[in-house]
Amino acid sequence: MDHPGSTRYDSATRQFEKATARTGAGARSAVGSVTVIAAAFGAVPPVSLSWLVPALAIHLAWTALFMRVWWRKGPLTHWLVAGDVAIAVALCLAQRHLVATEALVSGASWVHGMVTMTIVIAGVTWRPRAAVPAGLALAVAFATGVRIASPSQDVVTTTGVHLLQLLAIVMLMTLLRRSTAKTDAFLKQSARAEIALVVERLRREDELKQVGSIHETALHTLTMVGLGTYDTASPTLSAQVRTDLAALEKLRDTPSADSAPIALDALLDEVAGRATGLEVRRDLTPETVPGNVAERFARAVTEALANVALHAGVREAELVSRRRDGEIRVEVADAGRGFDQDRLPPDRFGVRGSILDMMRSLPNGGAEISSGTQGTRVSLWWRP
Repeated sequence: MDHPGSTRYDSATRQFEKATARTGAGARSAVGSVTVIAAAFGAVPPVSLSWLVPALAIHLAWTALFMRVWWRKGPLTHWLVAGDVAIAVALCLAQRHLVATEALVSGASWVHGMVTMTIVIAGVTWRPRAAVPAGLALAVAFATGVRIASPSQDVVTTTGVHLLQLLAIVMLMTLLRRSTAKTDAFLKQSARAEIALVVERLRREDELKQVGSIHETALHTLTMVGLGTYDTASPTLSAQVRTDLAALEKLRDTPSADSAPIALDALLDEVAGRATGLEVRRDLTPETVPGNVAERFARAVTEALANVALHAGVREAELVSRRRDGEIRVEVADAGRGFDQDRLPPDRFGVRGSILDMMRSLPNGGAEISSGTQGTRVSLWWRP
């Protein structure tokens, strides 16, 4: 997903970059090793060992770095590729000391193969604005080195080959990057639509739950009183009122049993964006959780943000999600006037039912609220 930090699906662009990096590092490692062997076997006059040995040592050391990237499945860093280009340019300019005359004439020198590989690596790693100048520099350096070693040697053909290689790799990578970007855009649209549907479903369930609860409890009791069923104080009426109040205080949402994975960061981002009358600063870490867990977090955050808007006396809040000590933690904080939990009025069942009780009823889940003159912080957590 293009949304920052989302993990609803694995980004096509990220997977493409990882695959090309490992493939490129593997190819560079193989070619680098082969060129060292070829250079050693081709070390005949006028090749100078005093030039060839340190040149191959540097080249082999840089090849080892590419092997490390391939082994660890790491990225092809810009400094690694830039260093490879610089080494290749230097070796090109020193060809008269490194390559036998026969290899120069035939165009089959080990330096020629190394330049081809370096052009490919630059095109794989860099965008055209960097890859093209690097490729041109390599082509010019190779042609210059050949001319220095053999002034009569034709360099037009090899230069043309290098330019075609540069054009091919740049065009190929541009097309592939555009394709992965389009794929990510499609996945983003689909995932965001799914998240929006989840949030809308939560909202509708909340409304239906509230209406159903009021109808079955307090509204029914009030109707009986209004019809004159109880003319005087009645133990039955008192008991019913207590029952109704307990039902309201325990009111909480019952999330769907669906456990399909949901990007928690994307869902919370959508919830925060729908908070009315609040500017919510978000710092959300990518995390995918089962759908029922994501919904509980979303419901609790919705209630916490609603409380900020209604009671905190501020228009700003902060929403943060982190993985800490194996737990997924979500916090909603504000700098408002705070409240005393022990003195909450009976009608404030949202804090107890929609935040504390709901999160604590989740296996391996929990919640706590700290509040004072410096503001309120709602902490929610769940351990996978």
